[in-house]
Amino acid sequence: METTDAPIEVVITRLAAEPEAVRASAALLSDAERHRARRFAFERDASRFIVARARLRQLLAQRLGVRAQAVEFEYGAYGKPVLSRRFADSDLHFNVSHCDDVAAYAFSCGHAIGIDVEAVREISDADNIAARYFSRLENATYRSLEPCDRPLGFFNCWTRKEAVVKAFGHGLSLPLDRFDVTLTPGEPAKVLRVEDTPGDASGWWLDSLSPTAGYVAAIASQA
Repeated sequence: METTDAPIEVVITRLAAEPEAVRASAALLSDAERHRARRFAFERDASRFIVARARLRQLLAQRLGVRAQAVEFEYGAYGKPVLSRRFADSDLHFNVSHCDDVAAYAFSCGHAIGIDVEAVREISDADNIAARYFSRLENATYRSLEPCDRPLGFFNCWTRKEAVVKAFGHGLSLPLDRFDVTLTPGEPAKVLRVEDTPGDASGWWLDSLSPTAGYVAAIASQA
């Protein structure tokens, strides 16, 4: 997958693993990460976190030319992980998302990036969420969809907006109603507007994919 300026790599993996594989993954984590894993209330969630973080370390290590255990992270004010200053010369950016046992990783050189993955499903308060968090245009488009298309339309919009916010890296300092994205099933993923700037002039690149049956993901980067 490529933007107009630089390649973006996307890796999809499953997080379900046998206990022996989970233990091997845990050996790649830092003490802080293992401590975080122990704080999960359910073993399934802890295992998924361990496997997801170990896989991230392996993918970054391959691109940095170091051991997985040597990868170091720092965290922004809104919790977004980035490589430590030790790896600043690599100019490697990454982002991670997972839903159930599906994990999605995105990598880019030179540009901040965001990725989000969700299981497409019906949720009882989708209409209220759309009215509250979607922009006026997005909400109108969502409500114009046939009922059978609304779950996919909802999660198209949600993942695309979340990917943009994650790439932006400053939490909700970019309010969700200040930019528009496409959401109609079958329509290409695109940023239509950022505040008063048309999407084509905003510098944002957006794409979507179905990582596996029943899931949708979105990738965003600001060139």
